[in-house]
Amino acid sequence: MPFLKIYIHFVWSTKKRIPFLDSIELRKKVWNHIKENAKEKGIYIDFINGYSDHCHCVISLGVDQNVGKIIQLIKGESSYWINKNKLTKEKFEWQDEYFAVSVSESLIDKVRDYIKNQENHHKKKTFQEEYDEIISKFGFQKQ
Repeated sequence: MPFLKIYIHFVWSTKKRIPFLDSIELRKKVWNHIKENAKEKGIYIDFINGYSDHCHCVISLGVDQNVGKIIQLIKGESSYWINKNKLTKEKFEWQDEYFAVSVSESLIDKVRDYIKNQENHHKKKTFQEEYDEIISKFGFQKQ
């Protein structure tokens, strides 16, 4: 039986970074739904949180899973669910792009803490500022 322990930190935003998820209650509802739906699909979300215009989550990859398929299932189903339940005033959409980076097991607690503190973090910094900082800090190039 194969054993895999690979953590991926995913970040994705709403279409045009519109702050659709404009209340803590709505965000909690969406994050809980994403986590429950992922569980039904055999996707293990270790931690999830976000802000009005984006989502962060840590996923532990399964043996037969890949990054592209996981993010497609999560984003596609959650936007469908949000619209079906009329949770936003306008049609809800996630942006096509996403950020995914592997996380060392030795750093997983720091990443969880960072994700947990999104509400406070974004009182000081926008998602775009955060994204640009991550890209330049780690030398990533947009593709």
